[in-house]
Amino acid sequence: MKYFLLINLLALNIYAQSLDNNETKSEPKIITVEDTNTTQTLAEDSALSDEKLIVVKDNSGLSDDEVRAVAKQVDKDKKEKVSISDVVDAVNAKGNVDMSQLQHKWEDLSPTPVKYDWIQTKSGEWFKGEIKAMYDDKLEFDSDEVGLYSFDFEDIRQIKSYNIISINIENLATFPGIIRMKDEKIVIIQGENEYEFDIKDVVSLAPEGERELHYWSGKMTLSLDVRAGNVEQYDYSAKLNVKRRTASSRIYIDYLGRISSRNHTQTAEDHRANGKYDRYVTRRFFWTPIFGERYTDEYKNIHVQYTVGMGIGYTFTDTKELEWSISAGPALISTEYVSIASGKDPRQSSPAFEMSTKLEYELNWMTDINFDYKMTLTDKFSGQYKHHMVVTFENELLDWLDFDVTGVWDYVAYPEQDLHGVTPLKSDYQLLLGLGIEF
Repeated sequence: MKYFLLINLLALNIYAQSLDNNETKSEPKIITVEDTNTTQTLAEDSALSDEKLIVVKDNSGLSDDEVRAVAKQVDKDKKEKVSISDVVDAVNAKGNVDMSQLQHKWEDLSPTPVKYDWIQTKSGEWFKGEIKAMYDDKLEFDSDEVGLYSFDFEDIRQIKSYNIISINIENLATFPGIIRMKDEKIVIIQGENEYEFDIKDVVSLAPEGERELHYWSGKMTLSLDVRAGNVEQYDYSAKLNVKRRTASSRIYIDYLGRISSRNHTQTAEDHRANGKYDRYVTRRFFWTPIFGERYTDEYKNIHVQYTVGMGIGYTFTDTKELEWSISAGPALISTEYVSIASGKDPRQSSPAFEMSTKLEYELNWMTDINFDYKMTLTDKFSGQYKHHMVVTFENELLDWLDFDVTGVWDYVAYPEQDLHGVTPLKSDYQLLLGLGIEF
């Protein structure tokens, strides 16, 4: 069985590497655009639309201030002016002014970026400040008036940046430059070049030099229940979820831990840490070069248990409202028990097959649902069948603060009996109520 597992791991790795090579071996990593006299729309260039991991740099030799001057001239050339003739044309035969026509003209006017970025919402309001990042359809904007605020990207009508912004266009390239966004189009001004794309193709954006930070997001949830009087008891739990997402890969790091004490005697302690790295081969299909878990729960007779493996997966949907993917692959489990029946080795390794799924669903403007499920099939010594399931209802209190309700169900078909003949229960349940801080 172990040799069969090893062959599977090797074959899966070779297959995944071949897919990566087929995707990238004939594709350039960097494209340098030298024609500074031509406005280009790469989104319509079929020769480039299939390229991956392209970086289009500004080789004009202009400084940031000089690029801003170019953008200012572009704004000036495209700007619609309101003149007295507009007022005359708006007066009808009875001498009444059609205010809707004048209002339309005034709304076409926009500020000139000087030291600050500007954004306009679809309600017509303008905000002055600094673009921090946009990812997962959320635009973070720092303004002196409203502070750091997260806008839904679909609610933004216009963007006029003062700072150099790096934009990631899906399945195409990353472009640093001054940006102008309006009417479902985004224009990147890079020296004397202009690149135009549809808004739906924008994966992320962030100030140049800060691209790595905006790929990361996370959340920490803490809960504490303390009782005093006839019974002194406390229950503490912590949950951490960290995610790094780009157009071509993603990393998940999850932690769940609990400590309970009653009358100064510890009654429970368990810790589970998971890590997973996915790399997309196509828009939907991905492979997992490595996933792993470290788990300990001495009250279930497990001193420490490690799981490591690799697999393949598929993303069914990835939208603002719903993200759902599934993956599976072979693994190896190494378990060390606290104590075990006489004649058995407390340390053993077992081959396994693991399947997992992640689902994130935006139920409404206030509540999100997260569902994580992981199933493992292995030999009887390591439990034969087990699963770890976490369901969380996230209720937004503030932009950065949630009230979370989490249910956890852990199951092992054949828990290992300890030296004293005590067999742990097959199922463990937890209900966690806590405050979650997003970062």
